[in-house]
Order: sequence, then C-alpha cells, then structure tokens
Amino acid sequence: MSELNASNLRKEHGNEGPDLVGTTELTSPYFMVPPSGTTAERPANPQPGTLRFNTDIGSLEYFKGDTLGWESIDRTSPNLGGAATSGSIDGTGARAIFAGGFIAGSPANPCFNNVDALTIATLGNTIDFNNLTASLCGGFSVGDRTRVIHAGGMGPVSHPGPSVDTIQYANFASQSDYVDGGGDLTGVRAAGAALCDSTRGIAAGKGYPGYAATIDYWTMQSTGDAKDFGDIHTSKGWSSGLMSSTRGLIAGGLYCCPGVSYNNIEYVTIQTTGDAVDFGDMTAAKYETAPMGNATRGILAGGSPTLDVIEYITISTLGNATDFGDLDSLNGSNKYSASSPTRGVVGGGYSSPTPYSNIIEYIQIATTGNAQDFGDFINFERRSGSGHGGISNAHGGL
Repeated sequence: MSELNASNLRKEHGNEGPDLVGTTELTSPYFMVPPSGTTAERPANPQPGTLRFNTDIGSLEYFKGDTLGWESIDRTSPNLGGAATSGSIDGTGARAIFAGGFIAGSPANPCFNNVDALTIATLGNTIDFNNLTASLCGGFSVGDRTRVIHAGGMGPVSHPGPSVDTIQYANFASQSDYVDGGGDLTGVRAAGAALCDSTRGIAAGKGYPGYAATIDYWTMQSTGDAKDFGDIHTSKGWSSGLMSSTRGLIAGGLYCCPGVSYNNIEYVTIQTTGDAVDFGDMTAAKYETAPMGNATRGILAGGSPTLDVIEYITISTLGNATDFGDLDSLNGSNKYSASSPTRGVVGGGYSSPTPYSNIIEYIQIATTGNAQDFGDFINFERRSGSGHGGISNAHGGL
C-alpha cells in the first residue's frame, strides 16, 4: 500500500483536484473538516455517499441517492430508563410508548388520554407515563429517536366518536404531557396504518369516519400541516404499518359494511411520494393486527379473525408472509405493539366474548416461536382502537 503524507490538499484550477482511487485510509491525531454549507447550498447533483456538514441543522449529513435524498447523522441513544421507581421502565434500553385507547364501560367504549410506557429489554409492568391532550382512540403513533407523535384519532368522549385532525407530540425522555404541535392532518381521521422513518411520519388509509385510501405525510420535528402523499390500493381502515429506514408497508385492513377484510400487503418508499405498490400477501385476510419488527424483518401478530397467529416478512424483498408462531393470549384483536431491533412487545386487545386484556407478551424478532409473558398494563384493561397503538424510540425505521 502506498502512502501519501500531506498537511493540505487544495484544488488548483476550478473544479480540478486530486483523485483518491481505491480504498483510502485517512489517519491523523487531529481531525478532518468536511465540506459545509446550508441546506440551500447542497450540491445539485451529488453522488450517493456524499458527506457534508449542514450548518442549518448543525449535523453531518450524507446523500442516499436520487430517490432517497439527504439524511442527517445524529448521535442519539435509545437507552432511556430510570424515569420511575417501579415497573419495566426501571431498566435501560429502548422505550415503548402506548397512547390512548378505549375500554368497555359507560358511555359505550369510553376513550381515555392515558399513556403507558415500558422498557423493551426488561420484563415487568408498564408505568403511567403522561397524557394526551384529549381522550382519543385509534390515532396514528409514530416517532423518531427523541419525539413521539400521536396524530388524529376518534373521540374524545367515546368510540366511535367525532374524529380529530390534530398532530400532537411529547418526548420519549420526559414525562411531560403531549402538546399540540400546531399542525394538522389533511382531514379528520382515525384507525389506519402508521409509518415513519427518522424524519417523516405517515398516516395511511382510515377506518373512521368512513373509509379512505388517502396517505398523509409530515416532518416529525416540524410544526407544519400534513401533505398528500398518494393512495393505498383501496379505501380501508384498521390496517397495520411496518417499516425499515427506507420502506413502509401497509398490511391487511377492513372495509365495512358488509365487512370485507384484506390479506394484501403494499408498500411505499417513505421519503418519496406516490401510490402504494403491491408487496405480497398475509397468511389470511384480517385486520387490527399488531405490527412489530426491525429494519430487516416485519412481524404481524393477532388480528381479526385469526386471533393468535404471528407471521413475518422480510421488508427489503417482495413476497408473502410466513408463519412465526402464536400468541399466548387469545385477546388478539386491536392490540398495542412496539419493538426494538431485537425484541417486539404486544399487549392488550379484545376478542368476543372474552373481556379486554391487560396482558403484555414479547417475541424475539430474529427467531421464530411463540410469544412469552412480559408483564401487564397497570392502568386499564384496554385496547388501542387501531392496528398501531404504540411506538418506540428504536423502531425499524430508524
């Protein structure tokens, strides 16, 4: 290997400069200063892998490709913990947040604003974490490493009740209540699939009020309104969302009435816009499944009518779902769920004629097998009111 010792490399004429060909190793006891500039000063036609410092956001960023755009490099950690003196939240690791929902009672199926939390790497019960701005069921839960967002939902008094278009947020590291983010969805909606990567949140379809194929998107760290992204293949609700850092999947769903459930899986590229494209099929037509997974594997647990089935897909490919194992609890419809890169947690739910459940189970994402006991929701025997009632700060889209 040849070696070049230089204190400075500069361009001599215009765009001309030295080319470093092949594997190049830069070693120094000091530092390297990359190109820098504002967002508006990004190069017009960069090559994938181009690295620069964005002075607007104070972070390194790199170019992922023509259809994927720029992505910032943020040094963050999902290893939260110690926010309370009891429950699963005590340990360190990825934090799961479960927001809102509804329970059996009077008035019929009352919604609530309570938010529970747990640490995915531990075992134990949830803690009462904070509260939504209103009592809501069936909202779209998304998040990045620091911010957890709840968009839309039905309520605030009962299920079904008037839906809202509000986008509200809180912080994974703080137990302060949610606040109105100042932006809204393109319309009132609830009970669809929630998707996100590290910067963008997506709400796909809706099941209340009425059914729609609309897909909305918004920037999670901003306070602006959502915009139109495209459409899923048909008007439906109660679908489930899975995601990697580039791709979001919408699985199953329901159109009512009479009830027609779907087994199809479709996908979008999160940082683009456009209609969803066919991916494959679930093992059966169903809705209200609980989504979990990491950047590689997506997992769908329970749902109506196959209440205890767990199945999985590989997100980067196209194809049908494969059997993973079974849930231990038959309360398999409308569960909450969230995941870290290694473990998924799923709990709550309802199946007639059995009552609402507060049981939480877990699976190891990289394996196959049946779910095991994790702990309990401490506040309510509850269900979420949609196929995506939870999110973590270490999900597959990050």
